[in-house]
This record gives sequence, C-alpha cells and structure tokens, in this order.
Amino acid sequence: MLSEHQKRWGVDQWAAYLSGRELPCMPRSKVRLLELEAERGERLAAIDLADIAAADPFLCLRLLREAEGHRAQRLGHETTNPLGTVMQLGTDAVHKLMLDSPETDEANAGLAECEARAHLASRLALRWGAARADISPDEIAMASLLAEIGELLLWSFAEELPLAALEALHSGHSARSLQAQVDTCGFRFKDLTLKCALIWNLPTLLTQLIRGIDNTRANLSRLCVDTARHLSSGPDDPALPADIAAAKEIIPGASIEWLAEQLPGLSEEQVAVIALKAGEILAPPGH
Repeated sequence: MLSEHQKRWGVDQWAAYLSGRELPCMPRSKVRLLELEAERGERLAAIDLADIAAADPFLCLRLLREAEGHRAQRLGHETTNPLGTVMQLGTDAVHKLMLDSPETDEANAGLAECEARAHLASRLALRWGAARADISPDEIAMASLLAEIGELLLWSFAEELPLAALEALHSGHSARSLQAQVDTCGFRFKDLTLKCALIWNLPTLLTQLIRGIDNTRANLSRLCVDTARHLSSGPDDPALPADIAAAKEIIPGASIEWLAEQLPGLSEEQVAVIALKAGEILAPPGH
C-alpha cells in the first residue's frame, strides 16, 4: 500500500525511489539458465546468457547497470546490446548475478502483460531491423525492450499507480493511455523511464532511442514499441495496418507483405488483411 506521502510524489521522487530497488528477473530466466547448464555444462557460452537477458527486460537492465559500473571504472566503450553486457562483466559474474536475482511475481497480470509487450517489441525490432543494413538490430531491440521499464518498475513496486491509470482508461475518464497516466499519476510512465535512465547513467545511445529523437533508429524503436502495444490488443487492432505502412517508409527495401509477416502469432489470412490495408494507406490518391 502506498502511503499518503507517496501518493503525492512526482516523477522525480518515484525515479529516485525505484532506482534504489533491487531489480528482479523473470522466473523463466532462471529456469532457462538451469536448463542450459544441465544441457551444456562447461560449454555454456556468453551468447547463451545474452539470449536469456535479451528476453527479460528486468534482467537486461540489471546487467546493463552492472556493466556500466564496470565501464565507468575502466573507461571502456558504452554497452548497447545484451552480448556486450555479458562480455563486459564476464560469464561467471553474469551467471551468479542471474541466480542471485529476486524474481518477479508472475501472478501480477499487469506486469505480465507489460513485460510481454516489451519482449514482443524487441523481437519485432530484431526482425525489422535486420532489413536495414545501416543499423544494429541488437541496439534497436535493447532500446525497445527497455522502453517501458518505468511502467514495469511501477507494476513491481507500486502497482496502485498503473492500476489507477488502467481504471481511468477503461472507465472512460481518460481517452488515451498517456492521458490516463497524467490524469492519475501526474506524469507519463515514459518520463519515469527516462528519469531512471538518467539516474542509472544508461548509455547515451539507448536513452536517445528510448526518448525518440528524430532519426531512423529511434523512429524504428518507437514504432516497434507502438506495434507491440497494438498487437497485444489482437490482430484486428485498426492501428496495425498504419504501423506496417510506417515500417515500409522506414525500411523501403522491404515489401509490405514481408513486414506484415514478421508480426508474430498471426495467421496467413490475418497477415494478408493487414498487408492489404497497409498498401491502401500507402497508395497515392486516386489509385
């Protein structure tokens, strides 16, 4: 339960409070680690650990924060992908950190839904990002995975806030998710993400991608986050064709059909409908 004092906190107070919590990991990450250990033993590689972290926003953030601490001591390069964090820390340290992490509550429906969107956005970033040779898909994926970490932290440590925002949205008091956040909490959850990123000294590139400066990489990362949110509403979400149309403009070398096919969990018919509608959005007037 939040105290009366906490209910009056703004984004700065929440960022300071949440940045001091010990970051958990998803229970599945530990399960996967133990499975791989049993299967590969001493042959467990850095890439195996990186793959586990790339599918868990909490664990990814925890490793990134640790890696940034080591980098600051050694003045190395900024770490902007999961494999880089594992290489920076060493496999033994990562292994211990993963096993020692507290676990999130998978029974928390709001947290599970938000985390699933983050994972979906990162998978989409890897798929779409691979179609542009001038960007690193891993960096886009990491930014997409961490873009909603502010909301994830609230679900973990102060779930009354995101619950209040959902209630305002579903009851019709607020028209959109962002408006519901401001109406009930006084700030956007994205602003909380950015404040925490600042406190933690996360790599500048990742912070810029999450903030959404107007360049190809940031636009693609933001589009992946938006598309994951729309996709979580179901294949009939009316925003999905517009998302595919936007992806086509960012990735002109890919076909509309291929871009739509990268949306996970859809049938061929659903993909075809989305691609057709996206094509209509992009068609010049009168055609």
